[in-house]
Amino acid sequence: MLNLLKLASSVGIKAIKYFVDSTFRDKVQPVPGSVLYCDLWVAAEHSGIYVGDGQISNIVVDGFAESSVCMDSARSFTSKSTMGRQIYVSCDSQGAVGSADVAHGASNHVGERAFYGLVFKNCHAFATKCVNYSGQEYRPQGLPDLQLETWELTMAALKRTARQKLGATKWRLWDWNAEPETVPEPDWEGQADHFRKQVLNAESIGRIRAELAMVQDYEAEIADENIPAPVRQRLAGFRTALSDISARYEQAKGFLAACPGSQFTYEDLLACDDDFEGLARAMQGNGRIKDLVHKLGRNFVSEEEKKKTRIPEACRSEVHGTHRSNDVMRMLPSELSNLEDEALEVLFYARLLENNLLSYELKGTMPAELTHAEESKRRTGPVVACLDTSQSMHGAPMQKAKALLLAVSRILKEEDRALHVVLFGAANEIRAFSMDAANNAAGLLKFLKQGFGGGTDFETPLKHALQRIALEDNYRKADILMISDGDCSLSPEFLAMLETEKEKLNCAIYSVLCAGERVEDRFSDEVIVL
Repeated sequence: MLNLLKLASSVGIKAIKYFVDSTFRDKVQPVPGSVLYCDLWVAAEHSGIYVGDGQISNIVVDGFAESSVCMDSARSFTSKSTMGRQIYVSCDSQGAVGSADVAHGASNHVGERAFYGLVFKNCHAFATKCVNYSGQEYRPQGLPDLQLETWELTMAALKRTARQKLGATKWRLWDWNAEPETVPEPDWEGQADHFRKQVLNAESIGRIRAELAMVQDYEAEIADENIPAPVRQRLAGFRTALSDISARYEQAKGFLAACPGSQFTYEDLLACDDDFEGLARAMQGNGRIKDLVHKLGRNFVSEEEKKKTRIPEACRSEVHGTHRSNDVMRMLPSELSNLEDEALEVLFYARLLENNLLSYELKGTMPAELTHAEESKRRTGPVVACLDTSQSMHGAPMQKAKALLLAVSRILKEEDRALHVVLFGAANEIRAFSMDAANNAAGLLKFLKQGFGGGTDFETPLKHALQRIALEDNYRKADILMISDGDCSLSPEFLAMLETEKEKLNCAIYSVLCAGERVEDRFSDEVIVL
């Protein structure tokens, strides 16, 4: 676990800041009332107030949901950090900033105990309360507002309050350690690659954009300082990489939403270089694609016989008395009276945490229908999809074909069914791709770029599909999906063989035409025009 934390702490703007701040920026000594914080790990910080003589007033969790305001040295203040012993100090362009009123208020809190998370939300809320003891008001000019999404909200509030009450426009390292740590230069390109290789979804892009906001804030903070030009250039390059990822995600957002669980990274999206908006429209706006995907998905679900029975089900519809719980919605009014008295308020929270509030007890029963699903033995199989990549399929027809295959691959993945994709062109021109744990939708989209662009021969891919179904155990009872623009020609001998093999293998052939009008053929069980 510790190794994972160390690995995580070496990635991102915090690792870059440590290097720049330790190597190129001036260190400072805090003054009474300075705000201090240290990074515990990648997404968490610990904060407090410097009160003088090397002492820091801060919240320490010392029991289950309990905390105390304690005095700590710099060493004990950073004892839980996985990112080193560095402590940041509130500063302006001249040096450390603080307030005697803030230091006095923080000292007066020492010894107080509270329910951690209730009276004080966390250490940042405590430090913010102390900073507000300052009677000063500052309006720093020329700096952007701190991005609320940059840190945990209470940390952002602390930095914003320190700016307003102390004039803190910078955060520099305190040179407190007699044995200073050597901070290695980060792998700048590796930093960017880490984010380029992340799977893109709403959660990950939120983290990346928060990282981008931190980089932008940091560049604004050090804009007037003597930082070597190569370091500024590398920092700007890191910002550009994050900005490119954010922009690429925004461009492909509709497409990614249409492919949930597809595991696309920035590098995947860059390599595909597709019209993602067009793909998203094709996947979401074409009713025929939806109908076909629904049909295939429905066929791949086991048939069920459903039986309904009525059974009594427990419910909470009648008051049966009182009991002790932490259910504040049903507690007795007498418990609320404790909140009106500051001395008894702690007693209320204690009872809440101990599930000891007097509450109404609700019980009852009601009939409910229970559906039993009895699974039959007949199950259908996976799909072998054959895609025509001849010259006539280029453009809009290929866009529809890609959208269809991506939609089908998603359904089959959800149903835990196999998908084997065959690209074909002229005679004996085929390339194959199997969807499995190692090959996801991103791999499929890259594979679909490897077309032939020449003539069209249907016999070669159909032979390959039949062999796959016949020889591979996990492709038994598979269906064949032929995707083309309808220009098809099969010899009578091949047609006869195809009918024999279809009957023997118990498989069906669906033909999907991505251009032109409906064309009847002699081998398809169903023909669909997109």
